[in-house]
Amino acid sequence: MIPLRRFRALILAVFLAACALHIMLDLLPKLGRRAARPSGEPGCSCAQPAAEAAAPGWAKARGRPGEPPAPASAAAGDSGWPNKHTLRILQDFSSDPSSNLTSHSLEKLPPAAEPAGGALRGPDPGAPRPRDPAHRPLLRDPGPRRSVPPPGPRGDGSLLARLFEHPLYQVAVPRLTEDDVLFHVNSDIRFHPKAAAESPGWPPGGPEDEAFLPTGEAAVDAYPNWLKFHLGINRYELYSRRSPAVEALLCDLGAQKITSVAMKSGGTQLKLIMTFQNYGQALFKPMKQTREQETPPDFFYFSDYERHNAEIAAFHLDRILDFRRVPPVAGRVINMTKEIRDVTRDKKLWRTFFISPANNVCFYGECSYYCSTEHALCGKPDQIEGSLAAFLPDLSLAKRKTWRNPWRRSYHKRKKAEWEVDPDYCEEVKQTPPYDGGQRILDLMDMTIFDFLMGNMDRHHYETFEKFGNETFIIHLDNGRGRFGKYSHDELSILVPLQQCCRVRKSTYLRLQLLAQEEYKLSLLMAESLRKDRVAPVLYQPHLDALDRRLRVVLRAVGGCVEKDGLHSVVHDDLDAEHRGSTQR
Repeated sequence: MIPLRRFRALILAVFLAACALHIMLDLLPKLGRRAARPSGEPGCSCAQPAAEAAAPGWAKARGRPGEPPAPASAAAGDSGWPNKHTLRILQDFSSDPSSNLTSHSLEKLPPAAEPAGGALRGPDPGAPRPRDPAHRPLLRDPGPRRSVPPPGPRGDGSLLARLFEHPLYQVAVPRLTEDDVLFHVNSDIRFHPKAAAESPGWPPGGPEDEAFLPTGEAAVDAYPNWLKFHLGINRYELYSRRSPAVEALLCDLGAQKITSVAMKSGGTQLKLIMTFQNYGQALFKPMKQTREQETPPDFFYFSDYERHNAEIAAFHLDRILDFRRVPPVAGRVINMTKEIRDVTRDKKLWRTFFISPANNVCFYGECSYYCSTEHALCGKPDQIEGSLAAFLPDLSLAKRKTWRNPWRRSYHKRKKAEWEVDPDYCEEVKQTPPYDGGQRILDLMDMTIFDFLMGNMDRHHYETFEKFGNETFIIHLDNGRGRFGKYSHDELSILVPLQQCCRVRKSTYLRLQLLAQEEYKLSLLMAESLRKDRVAPVLYQPHLDALDRRLRVVLRAVGGCVEKDGLHSVVHDDLDAEHRGSTQR
């Protein structure tokens, strides 16, 4: 019995000695850092700020814009970030940065003296900041941009303003009736700010409180801009030409505080639903490829990446063409740490965050195809560029009907769609509702021209508002695969619907002819319109030149139809007195 007791005591002693040695090994570095501190500093044993301690397993990215660089002693204490727990989590997710197309999610711009972009500046942009010689700002002012031409050929002010004053952009929509508007403003409904303030979801204080009248009613002018945009939707347009809510909404998309983030279900690529402080929502598409990066010629259209700058450019192109069927889209630089990871309640999204070998914050989310460590989205170090598209009204309030595009592609490597092998396919389409009457076939021709100018081969479906039946416009959604990245190639198969049907609106045809003139050149108008965006330049000069080239191709296609079938058979006159109306909107 005595030898057994001694053996047990020996085992216990060895265990205690091992524990003591382990504790000493953990404490020695901290004691060394404490001894290395100047005598005036408080002897805090934690090397990270309290804000970081509240989120275990994550360390704040060093050299973040808007924050002063850490002192040498703090840098020494932070040399081990991320901590051991984080490293253990990240071991399974690390990958070779060279295999990641998004490891450089912000483009390298020419160096200058000051950082650009209000989203990257600190709270006081005018105050001088201490600079760390080892730290380089994420974005620098690119200086004079060669890709942005002057406002107009004569240098006499805004070319866009002159375009919108042209008679073709003064044509009014028909007078609206109660059945022609998507929503009606009920002036009898009162809003009680006291009751809303007691709700835990209502943000306390702030400019929202100033928006309500003393009577407790909310004036229409005090509605958030996303709601004004929704209230402006009618049978003929998503927004009117001179709607101030659209410009204000574009500013909100680029500046409003993000309060929550969630992944959007469905789709082949990752998209995030972002909710703002004013309860508006937008769809975020992150940057996956640089602007000058062309789609490889061996890529199928259905395997190409969605481009965030294509979404932004599509909105501006749609407005210049006077379709007004694309919801407002704006570019923005997002802080992946503060504006995605720290505000999301989506655990599936949160778990995909990791630190790359280059010390950049990355995540990949969940989707059908491009959501893995090999296709992760990485910041520099945690800043990523993307597009934010304003949401349309909720489906519970305004139902939308989804239609299969008659000229949908096969989405197959070998098979071809029927329209690709049947030259008389349009005659069959025109005998099928809703294309056998009304304006729908003309809407499809507008969409065909719009897609060809962008190079979008991915228009498999389209949507309309159910309330308006078949007599309404087509909503141009999901333009991310517009091949502004393939500016050296014009995909002529996109124009097949126009060539087969040989139908076009007179207003569309005349505007295309106007935009082909040197005085109102499409590339100049696009450059001016895109210049206001926060991630400008959105398109480079080769993209803009491609727009002018493709516009000439469209006009040649319509001209060929006119020679074959005659002007009156091809061009539908929608500019008569019945369409002009009497009220300019």
